[in-house]
Amino acid sequence: MPGMEGWRARYHRYSTRLYRPSPHTTWLSWIGDERLAIGNLPTGATLSRLPEHGVTHIVNCRATAQTWLSQDLAAERALLGPSRVVHAPMWDFGQAQAPRLWSAAAHFAVRVLDEDPEAGVLIHCQQGRRRSILLAYAVLRLHGHTAADATALISRHRAEAKLVDAYTASVEQWLAAGADPIGQLRIR
Repeated sequence: MPGMEGWRARYHRYSTRLYRPSPHTTWLSWIGDERLAIGNLPTGATLSRLPEHGVTHIVNCRATAQTWLSQDLAAERALLGPSRVVHAPMWDFGQAQAPRLWSAAAHFAVRVLDEDPEAGVLIHCQQGRRRSILLAYAVLRLHGHTAADATALISRHRAEAKLVDAYTASVEQWLAAGADPIGQLRIR
């Protein structure tokens, strides 16, 4: 794997064979013309293909323990560089998600898309169905899409997307409160 060698590269390759995304989810789905993609956990087979498919930045929405288990966060940072990969650590319990976990990452993605017309941002979790959808929804809302438009864009381009009511409510409450980034941007 370019940029990452040794035990972490081997560990990532092997661990993502065991603790892998479902074969029924798509590894990468671009959301219309937004330069925003939603995907599942990049595995040893898919990670190195991301740049050739236009991915320049990543927001990883997997919980910290999950990233330790598979070393995906380290592999992503080795591939693209630490300043291009941020972590929005969330567990997927279907309950409200605190903005301190994800709002700085949403602002990061919007800033990248606004400042670099060649950028492509991948947002992923384990399956690319729920946590990554929360963050993609927040990014689209920050970019000026209505709730209905953001929902339609995601649903049209990511068939396996599950818009969890508690997750979209978390975003809407955060937007109503001023949409300030809360918490730290987890770059390292």
